[in-house]
Amino acid sequence: MENKKELRTWLDDFGLSHPLVIAGPCSAETEEQVLTIAHQLKDSDATVLRAGIWKPRTRPGNFEGVGALGLKWLQKAKEETGMLTTTEVANPNHVDLALKHDVDILWIGARTTVSPFIVQEIADALKGTDKIVLVKNPVNPDLSLWLGAVERLHTANINKLGVIHRGFSAYEKTKYRNNPEWQIPIELQNKFPDLPLILDPSHIAGRRDIIFDLCQTALDLNYDGLMVETHHTPDKAWSDAAQQITPETLIKMMEDLKVRKEISASEEFQNKLTALRSKIDITDTQILEILSKRMKIAEEIGQVKKEKNVAILQTKRWNEILGKMVLEGEEKGLSEEFVLRMFKAIHQESINHQQKILDGIR
Repeated sequence: MENKKELRTWLDDFGLSHPLVIAGPCSAETEEQVLTIAHQLKDSDATVLRAGIWKPRTRPGNFEGVGALGLKWLQKAKEETGMLTTTEVANPNHVDLALKHDVDILWIGARTTVSPFIVQEIADALKGTDKIVLVKNPVNPDLSLWLGAVERLHTANINKLGVIHRGFSAYEKTKYRNNPEWQIPIELQNKFPDLPLILDPSHIAGRRDIIFDLCQTALDLNYDGLMVETHHTPDKAWSDAAQQITPETLIKMMEDLKVRKEISASEEFQNKLTALRSKIDITDTQILEILSKRMKIAEEIGQVKKEKNVAILQTKRWNEILGKMVLEGEEKGLSEEFVLRMFKAIHQESINHQQKILDGIR
């Protein structure tokens, strides 16, 4: 698949003066609930009404959706409000039912994206349709897997495509339900700048109080849209209550969010930006030089350990370094999350260098 301007034609055809907004409940619960939310959203920036019909839960026993019955509610909401509709599909049967109920946009969820077999089955089921299909990133941070799912759909002649960034699972707990790992969608943007990119802040946040900040970050990074879980009584929602916001909150949020200009023609702006980018380039080079020096020291340590037959990993020393660096990082305005991520990467590279010494490669 190659980047082409045509990739974003379906989005441009909406003629929106603001980012695309997809909003609605995590799960369709009752007909009354779906219709109430749809009517509260119809005069907002939301173009598309979302609702989960089939809910793939991590563990059995939780609410797994109302099933095909909910598609009738979406269809009725579309008739009454004029909003487009969207839901998640996870197999060819879901696709068939969604198409029969005139769902406008289908999305493939994170748990489905990880399976090329299932994605291919969905792509085959969609052949010959003109539907918009959005692909959420896989659960694990794997750009190739994400793009592979998009390519399978593209190969099936499905041309109205987009991707949804919903964050990535991690073993360690952070302030997010799913880590954003912003560098991954940024790399995707670099490869396919015309492939519409939408943020799902609800699943990244896991709680409603940081949804605004995530949306603003996405708009600062030139995302094309937002998919926000919205419920008229979120605290009573049957699933993911903590991460849903009210339609009123969504409307206010869209008023407060700032859409930045992609570029300014001002000569003064361009000169300032060029000067600052030059400083960044110089600093980045210095960072690499310092890291190279650090790895050379690690190799010397590896040689000393080899001579005394000492293990590479010294857990006590490593924990001391990590604790010290987190504190020093905070004093320098660096987040704990960033410092931990950076030094774990540095530590792993140091181990790799020492391992080569012990293996006699150097």
